[in-house]
Amino acid sequence: MLVLVFAQAAGDTKTTQVIAYYFYGSMRCSTCHKLEQYSREAIANNFKGELSSDRLVFKTVNVEENGNEHYMKDYQLYTKSLVLSLVKEGKEIKWKNMDKIWERVGNKQGFIDYVKSGVADLLKETK
Repeated sequence: MLVLVFAQAAGDTKTTQVIAYYFYGSMRCSTCHKLEQYSREAIANNFKGELSSDRLVFKTVNVEENGNEHYMKDYQLYTKSLVLSLVKEGKEIKWKNMDKIWERVGNKQGFIDYVKSGVADLLKETK
């Protein structure tokens, strides 16, 4: 099992959170931009409280930038991806690649529902 360690901010009393990573590369097509847009929208519109309390964080990461290459191996990525990571006490204990986003990008509401469900499932484990 892959275990990543995350540094928590000084004074941060939060010990559990979900990090939603949208991973992309330098070459981006219109579909790639749409994947990010829909992911961001699904999270921002459905989890405002969790975002403001830092129980949920949305991050975009260019895996081709220096220092980010390890994500490809860490999460077994082969293309643009949305990965949900459950972090407890600074250690990743579970993650899920939301690999069906490519299948759902043609149906915005289906895409949003899929992401919303995945995030909600992991957020249950932060309480």
